[in-house]
Amino acid sequence: MNVWVTVKSLGKRKPALAKQATELPETTGTLRELIKHMVHVQVNALQEKKNNAALLTYLMPEEIQRKGSTGKVGFGEVYNEEIQDLEHAVQTAMIAYEDGLYKVFLNDEELSELDAPLELEEDDELVFIRFTMLAGRLW
Repeated sequence: MNVWVTVKSLGKRKPALAKQATELPETTGTLRELIKHMVHVQVNALQEKKNNAALLTYLMPEEIQRKGSTGKVGFGEVYNEEIQDLEHAVQTAMIAYEDGLYKVFLNDEELSELDAPLELEEDDELVFIRFTMLAGRLW
């Protein structure tokens, strides 16, 4: 089943991940399973990006100009050589959700319970909104 996924961060105009079609298994029955699946997808994408990294990276002047207009010029490399532990990443995502560091919306309706039944249909829209912590002290 295909759904559309968008990841946004508050305080940023441009989404971190533009609206993309994502394949979900038919067994995604709860928010907990959905988050677990999305973490698997992201960890696998990171590993794939590491495996396909070029030996010698360079930027053409047009790329430098284009990236400079967005405010960040970089090679798109992954500098963290550590292999991600999938189960630890899933646990971290669950704790972050329970702590309110991000919210999940399905077709403009907030999903609030991790183990409540989740009914997804073809071409539904999922939005993950990450909250940004303010700099400084909490008190």
